[in-house]
Amino acid sequence: MKIILANPRGFCAGVGRAIEIVKKVIDLKGPPVYIKHEVVHNQTVVAELRNLGAVFVEEIDEVPPGATVIYSAHGVSKEVQKNSLSKDLGVFDATCPLVSKVHSEVELHSRSGRECILIGHANHPEVEGTMGQYDSSKGGNIYLVQNKEEAEEISVKDDKNLSFVTQTTLSVDDTEEIIQVLKRRFPSILGPRKDDICYATQNRQDAVKQLALESDLILVIGSKNSSNSNRLREIAERSGVESYLIDSASDLNFNWFKGKETVGLTSGASAPEHLVQELLNVINSNFDIEIVGGQDRQDEGIFFKLPKELRK
Repeated sequence: MKIILANPRGFCAGVGRAIEIVKKVIDLKGPPVYIKHEVVHNQTVVAELRNLGAVFVEEIDEVPPGATVIYSAHGVSKEVQKNSLSKDLGVFDATCPLVSKVHSEVELHSRSGRECILIGHANHPEVEGTMGQYDSSKGGNIYLVQNKEEAEEISVKDDKNLSFVTQTTLSVDDTEEIIQVLKRRFPSILGPRKDDICYATQNRQDAVKQLALESDLILVIGSKNSSNSNRLREIAERSGVESYLIDSASDLNFNWFKGKETVGLTSGASAPEHLVQELLNVINSNFDIEIVGGQDRQDEGIFFKLPKELRK
């Protein structure tokens, strides 16, 4: 059986930065260090950091006054930032710089009173944080659109003074379809100068589309609450290839391999590479396999600096 490894796959620069921030803050401050939401959406990473002394909370109210808190890579709302200040918390911000870019766009629209549509998934922490950058007291409003149907139905107060932004981990193709609906309905709508969907999401989706041309089964390593990992599985399935999202090799079902000759393997942007290697070892112990594609992950040439207080 042939195993084709996707490239690029696995950790993006934002995820790597967020994990490094958590580890450095624990070294600097000592445990426990509190983290607002899972720092990245991967159960293996969360368990590893919890063992080091990270405590994951959903609400800032759960953090003791004066303690140290880290904002996850998904970002937080202005209300969360305000509550952190009121509790005298030591704050380190692990928000992905590409999410921060979208936050800045929303804040700019808010200050100018321009209404804003966010294309994204309800209840995702990145969406909650992004919508929480908008101050409706300036006269405008922010609206959430999740699909083409909602784009067709949404009504705004001022369609002549309207903009849109997107969640960074969406399907590139689905998002473009939604944008086209919005542009048709609201000809004056303004979008970002540069696409909000992050480079890592785009690159991994392109790699999966290529995998789908060559494979009759695709496995995506990633957690169920990982938006970008779910999009990879959906794209493979939409391409007509049987596909599964698994957290690790322990989720493997060998019935999936019956009648399969070529298996594509990739991992979401928050999945560590050792999970890929462990999965390969398990498959190799049960099948005679040939591995095609780079065992070493492709360097995408993107690097994000740590917060200045952690750079020493």
